[in-house]
Amino acid sequence: MNKYESIIIIGQNVEEEGRKALITRFTDLINTEGKVSNINEMGLKKLAYEIGKNTEGFYVVFEFEAKPELIVELERNYRITDEIIKFITVRKDEE
Repeated sequence: MNKYESIIIIGQNVEEEGRKALITRFTDLINTEGKVSNINEMGLKKLAYEIGKNTEGFYVVFEFEAKPELIVELERNYRITDEIIKFITVRKDEE
């Protein structure tokens, strides 16, 4: 299994309950075939440029181990979730 870091930006209009539900949903998805080691909720931050009428976004960083096949499914779920305005997943080098 490889180590990954996935950063998502949730739109500024999503309430706290909605954010918690999204975080739980993606944590559960990752845990089906991998293992989440850390979740860092960075909070609401100003975006460098406007994305779909959003000037701020709620940043969440997932650190996890998984097989490469899971990344395809995870990013597919990010794309079809309207509340997520941006995301990126990167493989972390072994330390």
